[in-house]
Amino acid sequence: MKSLALLVGVVAVCHAFYLPGLAPVTYCERADDGKCQTEIKLYVNRLNSEESVIPYEYDHFDFCKSDSSSGPSENLGQVVFGERIRPSPYKIVFNKNNDKCQTVCTKEYNLRNADSQKKLIQLRKGMSMNYQHHWIVDNMPVTWCYPVESGQKYCATGFPMGCFVDKQGNPKDACVISRDYTKPNHFYIFNHIDLEISYHPGNNEDWGRYLSDQMGGRIVSVKATPRSIDHGASPTDDCSASLQSKAPLAIPATPENNGKLSITYSYTVRFIANADVKWSSRWDYILESMPHTNIQWFSIMNSLVIVLFLSGMVAMILLRTLHKDIARYNQIDSGEDAQEEFGWKLVHGDVFRPPRKGMLLSVFLGSGAQILAMSGITLIFACLGFLSPANRGSLMTCALVLYVCLGTPAGYVSARIYKSFGGEKWKSNVLLTSMLCPGVVFGHFFIMNLVLWYKDSSAAIPFFTLVALLALWFGVSVPLTFVGAFFGFRKRALEHPVRTNQIPRQIPEQSFYTQPIPGIAMGGVLPFGCIFIQLFFVLNSIWSSQIYYMYGFLFLVFIILLITCSETTILLCYFHLCAEDYHWWWRSFLTSGFTAFYLAVYCIHYFVTKLEIEGPASTFLYFGYTSIMVFLFFLLSGTIGFFACFWFVRKIYSVVKVD
Repeated sequence: MKSLALLVGVVAVCHAFYLPGLAPVTYCERADDGKCQTEIKLYVNRLNSEESVIPYEYDHFDFCKSDSSSGPSENLGQVVFGERIRPSPYKIVFNKNNDKCQTVCTKEYNLRNADSQKKLIQLRKGMSMNYQHHWIVDNMPVTWCYPVESGQKYCATGFPMGCFVDKQGNPKDACVISRDYTKPNHFYIFNHIDLEISYHPGNNEDWGRYLSDQMGGRIVSVKATPRSIDHGASPTDDCSASLQSKAPLAIPATPENNGKLSITYSYTVRFIANADVKWSSRWDYILESMPHTNIQWFSIMNSLVIVLFLSGMVAMILLRTLHKDIARYNQIDSGEDAQEEFGWKLVHGDVFRPPRKGMLLSVFLGSGAQILAMSGITLIFACLGFLSPANRGSLMTCALVLYVCLGTPAGYVSARIYKSFGGEKWKSNVLLTSMLCPGVVFGHFFIMNLVLWYKDSSAAIPFFTLVALLALWFGVSVPLTFVGAFFGFRKRALEHPVRTNQIPRQIPEQSFYTQPIPGIAMGGVLPFGCIFIQLFFVLNSIWSSQIYYMYGFLFLVFIILLITCSETTILLCYFHLCAEDYHWWWRSFLTSGFTAFYLAVYCIHYFVTKLEIEGPASTFLYFGYTSIMVFLFFLLSGTIGFFACFWFVRKIYSVVKVD
């Protein structure tokens, strides 16, 4: 009985467990008992566009405003990503259909006024560049569903603020949704929104309690249909008459300077009970409709199988060849055989000679180890569901916090490697480890933040948030790096399996394939081949406002990247040692690190072929953020290859007999 009671208790606890910020909210028509809510809050987020990297806050385009003091607070990841969630003036009460048109506010523009002209210019610019609204209801994105070429419906997590018809009468972007938007050289602002809210009706089985005698439910989807409606000069609160006429509001591209313009924003709300969709699966219709997520699975799996097959072949050939080498080197039956050394055994007295610029290499390895640990732990949390799309900003917040807290491994790895090189400038080592790579990233980030400040973008980091990031860097990361370096320098230096000769051995003339640059260039091909398809989805989520949710597959690709970087670097290192070239320290780092070069080339290809970004500021920001990503990936992949090669070299020279 005790075990049964314990099992029931565990099940009850598991049933009541929800991740922070992801607990369901129950709505009902009357909140007499305080166990449910009647008012549904609609929040507005920043507006962005695929034609520009620069997002803007909701108030930037002079829409209807609300009191921002009651808005939710953003976490660190949301602030860094430029999300600015604010309350909206739209009033929604659960299960109360507002089939009649409800007016939100009216904006008057006197075209003789410079301020009005500036606001209209911003509106026209936003519509011409196809800026998208991003609304949030019950922590769900408000979606806009429209048919695509395949006959299916695509539900986008946002809807356009308007559209533009050029001088030739060609509708651009969202104007194709209606035949009414055809007037040449005119803008059509979507000032009316039809909201359709679906909810799952509650019962005792689902929620463990009755909602007394009233109807209640949990929201499972919110869909918006934007329209352009001309409400006239002085509409009332009930704008149903103008809604029935369906006359669009056409704004000329070059309005007369002595006229006036009135834009009235309105909405309708309709509730639909949907018992087929449960609250736990309410994100499915958004994720399943994402483009390119259901047609690439075969090609992705095919690529992974090829990469795994090649990796297995490389490992098998390498192990068999090494086994023969070691057996041949250890055959010292006669003095004549002992003198016939060749291949990688010849360089045993120079293979552990400290490299040039050993300080810089140890600093790169410390920062790379920090990024490697951060990436692995973040992906594990993401696979467990802690960093789901519903928990906005959690991915970036987790990554930043982990990077700051993992300063100790960075200092420890850098100190251990630097001490094995015979370095004695430990103060310079720990300062460079804590300052160099983070300083490069922060410098890039600060310059781009200045551009965003100048453009009055929502992605510009506020001053106090910037101070908080600096406080995390200097107050947490730097001290932890010193702690790791302290323990690293206290330990004895790594003992190598063979002694190093005092006089360096002369390296013979190398063939084309064993020279440094061709070998390094070849080393990044196979690792990049295992990530480039997944990279397409990652770039889409960053630059095309698509939700990324395939964290399990990303973790698998991350493991494959570790394997391919390691095996490729070990294989090329073996060839170079057989060619009597013992300069493997930097080459092992650069061989796998060269994968970042192919990443940079692919990002350029993606920019040219997939994106429609316009303007020098957006182009500068795109390549600025890309440079940060490439630099971090260079440290990550280079560190993987170095430590794999470091283990390999120590292993083979520890098992061969050296006189």
